[in-house]
Amino acid sequence: MNFIRNISSRGLVAYIHDIIMSGIAFALAIYLRLGDDSQFYAVEPMVKAGLLFMALSAVVFWFSGLYRGVWRYASLNDLLAITRAVTVTVLSFLLILFLWTRFLHVPRSVIPISWFTLMALLGGPRFLYRLVKDRRFDLSVENGTSQSIAVLLVGAGDGAELFIRALRRSPEANYKAVGIVSDNPARVGRQIHGIEVLGTTHEIPTVMKRLKSEGIRPQRLVLTKDDMDGAQVRELLEQADSFGMTLARLPQLTEFKSGIADKVEVRPVAVEDLLGRPQMPLDRDAMAKLIEGRRVLVTGAGGSIGSELVRQVCAFAPAEIGLLDHSEHALYTIDRETMERWPLLKRHSVIADVREAKRIAKVFSDLRPELVFHAAALKHVPLVEDNIVEGTTSNVGGTINIADTCIATGVSVMVLISTDKAVNPSSIMGATKRIAESYCQALDLKRGDGDGTRFVTVRFGNVLGSTGSVVPLFQRQLAEGGPLTVTHPDMTRYFMTVGEAVELVLQASAFGSSKEFDDGKIFVLDMGEPIRIMDLAEQMIRLAGSTPGKDIKIDIVGTRPGEKLFEEIFHGAEPPVGTEFPGLLLAAPRVSSLDELTPMIDELLEACHGGDLDAIRPLIRKLVPEYHVDDDDSAKAAAG
Repeated sequence: MNFIRNISSRGLVAYIHDIIMSGIAFALAIYLRLGDDSQFYAVEPMVKAGLLFMALSAVVFWFSGLYRGVWRYASLNDLLAITRAVTVTVLSFLLILFLWTRFLHVPRSVIPISWFTLMALLGGPRFLYRLVKDRRFDLSVENGTSQSIAVLLVGAGDGAELFIRALRRSPEANYKAVGIVSDNPARVGRQIHGIEVLGTTHEIPTVMKRLKSEGIRPQRLVLTKDDMDGAQVRELLEQADSFGMTLARLPQLTEFKSGIADKVEVRPVAVEDLLGRPQMPLDRDAMAKLIEGRRVLVTGAGGSIGSELVRQVCAFAPAEIGLLDHSEHALYTIDRETMERWPLLKRHSVIADVREAKRIAKVFSDLRPELVFHAAALKHVPLVEDNIVEGTTSNVGGTINIADTCIATGVSVMVLISTDKAVNPSSIMGATKRIAESYCQALDLKRGDGDGTRFVTVRFGNVLGSTGSVVPLFQRQLAEGGPLTVTHPDMTRYFMTVGEAVELVLQASAFGSSKEFDDGKIFVLDMGEPIRIMDLAEQMIRLAGSTPGKDIKIDIVGTRPGEKLFEEIFHGAEPPVGTEFPGLLLAAPRVSSLDELTPMIDELLEACHGGDLDAIRPLIRKLVPEYHVDDDDSAKAAAG
């Protein structure tokens, strides 16, 4: 009765299809048996017998569970279910027809022929449908050992089907699927290779209670979808933990489809799964048009953002690519990767410091870039607080050198990679990035409707795994057995995967370089909802199979100089404006003219070159009025 309650519209279509097929199967059996001799038999009894056959089929099919399976994943279990249903139908028809007419009007040989025709008409379309959809099908039988780990699968799609099929082909399967939960209510009550969809993802407590009553205790909750929302993964982690299960995920579907391995393994859920978001639609044609066939330069190419920029830019077939970084090791690493992955792409790897104007001019003269991505910066907040001169000369002076050289050499577009810490900054790092933004905005406004260099600024928050990010810190502390250190229990941050951030940077660059883009605006990546760092620490401990506060402690160590509890992506005076691309917003912060900015920036850089620490912070505050820092913190930073 549970099936009747949960039958989907597709299941109803399949049911009607099968009833129609039963009528065709009976008519086909009559034709195959009698051929042209059918004219010697009365039509009316034949029609009545056919209607009886269809009625019996309707009753038997409904209660046989044929519609719990998903056609796309038709397997041996479905074939056995069809065989049982057809056999019961034909035997019932045989008994009733014998009692009713003693086979007076219907030849007895029609009965076995009907069995074969009905089997063909029910099974054929199912396996043909699967063959068309997947270009393959596999009639595998269930496998597993008594030591197999019981797992509950999340998702009733391709991933689940491939995983179950892989388990059955494995000689000694390590896992045994005991049920499925789906985010699609229409699939509840149906089966994939005999494994039932027991409920929705919101009904896991009910599903676990049912399994427990049957003496089954899943040990792992396994994600079978590649694109699950981070919030949903966090919720599933909480539920898994409450039932004493660990959370794991399958390898990428491409790894299954390239050949099912003899040994099936699941993988730990990565922190990117907790914080990731569904893939946003991107205008890849516009991105390709921006990059393809052009000479591209990436500064800070060895960093986390810069190296991912290099990878994604190379995928769009530029004519040449220049990799610039002041770190020999970082530059060697991305240079080697680029050479191995794109051996035919002409590349130039340059060791240079963006603070050295003459060196930058020489690099631009040699490479003649048409498109520049400026990712080079000092970004670690506490370190920049302790090294104000280096932070200012890199983030402000370095950006000015790159921007001025872009104009001097006729670069078409320069893209500045900025940060949410530039909004109402409380740190030198954030304030210097805001000055860099202001300078590029002023240059873009001065350009007007001319044909000079276009300046596009893209601002976003924390990138997972980037240098100085909290995630690698937590991972290292976990590997050492803890404790994890959190600066404040209420601290929150925006997070984004490096791949998603760079994709949106390229999307913003393509849009920002167009004529439709207003001068002086700043692109802001939609970072989603902020994540509480304490929650992130607890979730990472759970992912490691430990209990927060018991197995691994979390220590509150206090906020550091320049650090804010809550990051902002918009200033109060720069309300966000949506764009036609999901994930991209526009901000219009306060803009100063180039004539107004240049004298103050020159004075700031002169103070840096002279080592005048007492003058630097007031000059920064003059350039960024919204920059605020407690006097105690300022004193500590200066003393440090």
